Amino acid sequence: MRLSRYFLPVLKENPSEAQIVSHRLMLRAGMIKQSSAGIYSWLPLGFKVLRKVENIVHEEQQRAGHMPMLMPTIQSADLWRESGRYDAYGAEMLRFKDRHDRDMLFTPTAEELITDIFRAHVGSYKDLPLTMYQIQWKFRDEIRPRFGVMRGREFFMKDGYNFDLTKEDALHAYNRHLVSYLRTYERMGLQAIPMRADSGPIGGDDTHEFLVLAETGESEVFYDSAVTDLTFGDREIDYDDHAQCAGVMEEFTNLYARTDETHDEALFNAIPEERRRVARGIEVGQIFYFGTKYSDALNAVVQGPDGKQVPVHMGSHGIGVSRLLGAIIEASHDDKGIIWPEGVTPYHCGIVNLKQGDAEADGACDALYQSLTALGLEPLYDDRNERAGGKFATMDLIGLPWRITVGPRGLKNGVVELTSRRTGQSEELPPEEAVKRVAGIYAAL
Repeated sequence: MRLSRYFLPVLKENPSEAQIVSHRLMLRAGMIKQSSAGIYSWLPLGFKVLRKVENIVHEEQQRAGHMPMLMPTIQSADLWRESGRYDAYGAEMLRFKDRHDRDMLFTPTAEELITDIFRAHVGSYKDLPLTMYQIQWKFRDEIRPRFGVMRGREFFMKDGYNFDLTKEDALHAYNRHLVSYLRTYERMGLQAIPMRADSGPIGGDDTHEFLVLAETGESEVFYDSAVTDLTFGDREIDYDDHAQCAGVMEEFTNLYARTDETHDEALFNAIPEERRRVARGIEVGQIFYFGTKYSDALNAVVQGPDGKQVPVHMGSHGIGVSRLLGAIIEASHDDKGIIWPEGVTPYHCGIVNLKQGDAEADGACDALYQSLTALGLEPLYDDRNERAGGKFATMDLIGLPWRITVGPRGLKNGVVELTSRRTGQSEELPPEEAVKRVAGIYAAL
């Protein structure tokens, strides 16, 4: 993409309404624009990152054997009355009537709807286990929406639901989701720590939240510092192997890590003092096992091996896709702007032409652009007739991980400058070597 043809409404000044770094930088980088309180339009740059994050979530869910689907954003109140949650959910649910005076709601979550789909089409234990998920817009009418996409009213979310014959099988689904979430977050350059949490209005006895440590986090968290040394890495795992998935669950949840709702002071004090940590965390996902809560209420039963009808065991598993952009920025930025991890960057590399209109510089930039594109990479070429300082400031603000700078002086020596956004270190290389270096970085992901 050539920047001269791109819609990128960057702001030079910090917006007064932005209270935290991610909100401020998303507005300044031209990623979002507020439509009304807690509701945003996603502009081209923000939408591109949102799709990158969404694709990683899809890939890891399907790697774990989960099937994508799509449910409507508008639901009938009838199912929620059947489950008993319509009145219990609270004022966060946006309720309204259609033209036929029927009670409707804008989906805050979809346990009732997916259970209704299941009970209409699945009748035998032979059809289990079954896990389906969607990535869809949700709405919760927060009383005080704030922090941009971190606590908005409308948000983009992955919500998945497992149906199993036994508690043992359902807990395997729980463990399987934990493994897939660890892979998902690490691919985005995040360390998201699974912490024992409260189930809230979803219900259930077993639940873990995944939290990214950040000063602006909405949750107070207590943890053993040794948990931050754990990484999933590139290990291979068989998602059908109960013992292997349970082993990962044990590895990542054995050390103390809890949100304030489930914090146990006695257990915390049993940790060696030098490893006790109290911090803030941003929730980016949560997994639940809630047994037969919804299958009992909505009569979601199957015929078991003995011919008797039994309620299925269920769980639900969410990832805040739009919220993840804010979390990534909170965890990866400096005073100049965003620093995107390579896995989610909107463009793989920026190209800055220091002397637009110079035939040699223009030609070298065009050649770099074509070479990167031919290798399947997406460069963002700043071909505007602007001063070099302004071009560098824009590239730093939007946070592309790598920048190739082209100028007449370097070209006389047969080199361009390759710069890492994260470290600020630069290296002079022949243009073709700079292309190989960038391509090699992304090939290794």
